[in-house]
Amino acid sequence: MTTAAQTHVLSVNKAWVRWTGRVFSALPVLMMTMSAGMKLFGGPMVATAFVGKFGYQEASLPVIALVELSCAALYLVPRTAVLGAILVTGYLGGAIATHVRIGEVFAIPLLLGIVAWAGLYLRDERLQDLIPLRRKPVSTPS
Repeated sequence: MTTAAQTHVLSVNKAWVRWTGRVFSALPVLMMTMSAGMKLFGGPMVATAFVGKFGYQEASLPVIALVELSCAALYLVPRTAVLGAILVTGYLGGAIATHVRIGEVFAIPLLLGIVAWAGLYLRDERLQDLIPLRRKPVSTPS
């Protein structure tokens, strides 16, 4: 039998987990939004880095920025969050490949992908049911 105190603790714990997931989810969205803003409004310095260092055409920067913003937006909306997480993972995979190709450290896009999925896992109970990291306690009949 569940007491009122146990129910309160469970609801507080679920709220804490959900808010932690929201904070985790905000981090990649903020970083991707900042990155897209730099691609759209960064000026000649950003264009020079992307053309000279990464090998992208300057005309592709606005398209890449819009793809980045679209992925982040889909990830933020609860109904499309799983699709958004998949697209964010794909986008960050491209960022990792770009950094590997030029011999740079790729820790930041890798960590953003991990944090994005951790945030989604913590804020969406359906994903927790789909991928249980621990067994839920079996309730005994009263």
